Amino acid sequence: MKLSDLSTETLEKIKLVRWNRIIEKHEGPEDWESVLEYEEAEFIEIEGCAVLLPVDKSHHPNISIIRSIWSRDNNSVTLFVSDTTYEDDPFFSGFIAVCDGVTAQRS
Repeated sequence: MKLSDLSTETLEKIKLVRWNRIIEKHEGPEDWESVLEYEEAEFIEIEGCAVLLPVDKSHHPNISIIRSIWSRDNNSVTLFVSDTTYEDDPFFSGFIAVCDGVTAQRS
């Protein structure tokens, strides 16, 4: 799935969703609108499901999924991720992402 496959209505839903991050005492919340406008975001395939992370798609080759824990209904996933884009030290390249599904409508 690609962002370009989604309907305008679904993209508008995604833009309103808030997300948090904690990096060196800097916290969100932020919304997806800024990510979709200023980053080259794109879905990543994880175990057959499309997951949207707030990172530029240029990071995707550097992202490894260490572990994924799915909810019973497969609508939520907790990811343990390594992103070596800026730092190849395992201590500094690890992240946790908790993702909830949004019902997508294709255009």
